[in-house]
Amino acid sequence: MRAIWKGALTFGLVNVPVKVYSATEDHDVPLHQVHNKDGGRIRYQRICEIDGEVVPYADIDKAYDDGERTVVLTKEDIDSLPSERSREIDVVEFVPSDQVDLLTLDRAYYLEPDSASPKAYVLLRKTLEQTDRTAIVRFSLRQKTRLAALRVRGDVLVLQTLLWADEVREAAFPALDEPVRISAKELELSASLVESFAADFDPTEFTDEYQEELRTLIDAKLEKGEALDTTETFGEQDEDAKGGEVIDLMEALRASVERSRAARAGSADAEAKPAAKKSADAKSPAKSTSKKAAGSTAKKKSKAS
Repeated sequence: MRAIWKGALTFGLVNVPVKVYSATEDHDVPLHQVHNKDGGRIRYQRICEIDGEVVPYADIDKAYDDGERTVVLTKEDIDSLPSERSREIDVVEFVPSDQVDLLTLDRAYYLEPDSASPKAYVLLRKTLEQTDRTAIVRFSLRQKTRLAALRVRGDVLVLQTLLWADEVREAAFPALDEPVRISAKELELSASLVESFAADFDPTEFTDEYQEELRTLIDAKLEKGEALDTTETFGEQDEDAKGGEVIDLMEALRASVERSRAARAGSADAEAKPAAKKSADAKSPAKSTSKKAAGSTAKKKSKAS
C-alpha cells in the first residue's frame, strides 16, 4: 500500500505522527467504452469552448459562477486556504460508539504510526478500546474539510469519514404516517423467521456474483469470440419471471419459516453424512482384521487335525 497523506493525530497536547492509507479498493472488472460499429476506443477530451483547443489538465483552473459573475480559482488560490495547508487530524470529542449513525459512514482509511516509537499510537488505541468510545476528528484531505470517526480495528486505528449532517437526506414517506396494526402472532412468526436465519457474520462467505459472472462471460468470449452462445455458458434465462406479490402475510411468514427450517435440516444432514461415513470407515478396518484373524486361526486348526 502507498500512503496518500502524512500528518499528525492530535488530542489535547498529545501528538501522534501518522501515515494515512486507503483501507478499501474496488474489485470490479475494468471496462472501457467502444464504438459498437467498429470497436474503436471512445476517448474523452477537455476542449475549450472559446478556441476549440484540447486543454491539458495542468492548464485547467476551477471557477464559480453565480449566474452573473464568474470567479476563477487557481491552484495557488486553493493551496493558500489555511485548512488546506493543515497537516493535523484534530480530535474534537470522544463519543459513545453507538451514537455514530451507520448511515453517515463514508470512506475508510488505515492510520500507521509514523515515528520511532508507537507508544502514543498504542496508548490512544487502548484508551478507545477500554472506554468504548469513538473519537470524532476533523481534518482536510483533497481540498475538502472532513469530519471522521476514529475507531479501532484489530491493532490498527481506522479513520472513517462521515457525511455532514446536511448531506443526509430526510426520509419522509407518507405510507409510514398511516397507523399499522401488527398482531402478536405475526410478530412471533417474524421473530421465528429471523431466528431461522440467525448466524455469525463472516464477510468472506459472500462473493460478488455479478463480477464473477462478468469474468466468466469475458473468458468465454475470449475463447469462442462472437460465436458465443450465452445459453451454453449460463443456461436459459426466464425473462418473464417476476417476484410474486405477497397476498397473505401470515401464510408467507409460515411458509418462509418452514422452508428455512427444512433448508437448515438438509444442510445439517449433508454435514452429518460425511462424518458418519468417516466414522464407519474408521471402524471397518478393525472388523476386517478381526475376520482375517479368525479365518487364519480356522485354517491352522484344519491343518493340525
